[in-house]
Amino acid sequence: MFDNQHFITKGISETIPPWLVNLMWFMISQMEVESKDYLQVFELEKQPDGKQYICHKQEQPPYKYEISLVCKTAVTAKIFVIDDQTHSAMLLAEEY
Repeated sequence: MFDNQHFITKGISETIPPWLVNLMWFMISQMEVESKDYLQVFELEKQPDGKQYICHKQEQPPYKYEISLVCKTAVTAKIFVIDDQTHSAMLLAEEY
């Protein structure tokens, strides 16, 4: 899964910095699980100290990875990445 053409919605392109979009695609590609769920969830939070907190998770099989990075363009958002076997789409939760 997620080894196909990638798309992002208008909401992603307007609100999420390109480096963060690329990082999320990379995090999906590097998951160490027996299988990837068709739905990947990212919870992004701009922390008070300016760091970017990222929580990446899936339901089945259970997976959770958290990281905090120093950056100048931190954002707060919930993002879904969905794979339908022909393409993968990244969208803001409110666009679902």
